[in-house]
Amino acid sequence: MVAGIEKPILQVLHGAAQQRPPVWLMRQAGRYLPEYRALRANAKNFIEFCLTPDLAIEVTLQPVRRFGVDAAILFADILLVPHALGQTVAFVEGEGPRLEPIRDAAALDRLDDTRFTTILAPVMETIKGVRAALPSEVALIGFAGAPWTVATYMIEGQGGSDYEHCRAMAWREPELFARLIDRLVDATTSYLLAQIEAGAEVLQLFDSWAGAVPAPLFDVAVIAPTARIVKALNARHPHIPIIGFPRAAGSHLACYAARTGVDAVGVDHMTDLLGAADAMPKGVAVQGNLDPVLLLSGGAVMDRGVLHIVETMAGRPFIFNLGHGVMQPTPPEHVARLVSLVQGKA
Repeated sequence: MVAGIEKPILQVLHGAAQQRPPVWLMRQAGRYLPEYRALRANAKNFIEFCLTPDLAIEVTLQPVRRFGVDAAILFADILLVPHALGQTVAFVEGEGPRLEPIRDAAALDRLDDTRFTTILAPVMETIKGVRAALPSEVALIGFAGAPWTVATYMIEGQGGSDYEHCRAMAWREPELFARLIDRLVDATTSYLLAQIEAGAEVLQLFDSWAGAVPAPLFDVAVIAPTARIVKALNARHPHIPIIGFPRAAGSHLACYAARTGVDAVGVDHMTDLLGAADAMPKGVAVQGNLDPVLLLSGGAVMDRGVLHIVETMAGRPFIFNLGHGVMQPTPPEHVARLVSLVQGKA
């Protein structure tokens, strides 16, 4: 145990294994919950939904009330950062995000951070409201997208592609690519510092598309920008732990952990969890990594998967999570069962 720290997830992030692992789930607040869908109908679009504190507070708290998870994660979206920088961002029903692509210096120069803090101020109100409402044992996680992943959307203009425009810029126009990454490092650092000051107790950097980075570019696109953000946050708030989630990073995972300075690494379901844990530098916790399809499936196969992870990671500083987010068709009853299993209540 770490003296003076009571919340289980904070204990783990300061290096102390727990008798049972704390549990929260990526995308634990979302469309699989009927109470979420009811609230979503009250906003005209997704960005308004994220930037309306009364709605975002309620959505953040819903899985805490329903399931008793050990952490709430701020309800927001990684694309609020390009939105606040003046890039046109829209969420098209059934298709996902659409952005006006940035593919040349002129488009990059049109970004404008003069209203950045004002546009994102509602997020800070959400954090304050959630923190005030949370049970004393539940931690509040703030987050942002890591620069590479946000850059993929900004350059491609959408998600779900092979990121060929983003990769081409990184290869062919490294100076232009570096300018965009620099803008994102500065904006993300500012955004996360504000989240800490509003009450976030943990931060997670989502590098969801890290697996798309060509190996020779992994340092410049993923590790170095993340390390700059972590260093800046630690300089101001050294007590706030940071979880990095470089999804599908594979063989880069241990190097990522060692060189970025994160306190924990999220492990996706494509990666062997024990192998990842064994490769971590001393003091770095791991988080993960149940396949979201197992959660969707439920039943005995899910139970076996959950218990195998819990047993495998016993005695280590470990946070139970999924290898990616909760899938939309997932029955809430499966989530309740998972949490009960991890907490030893099933």
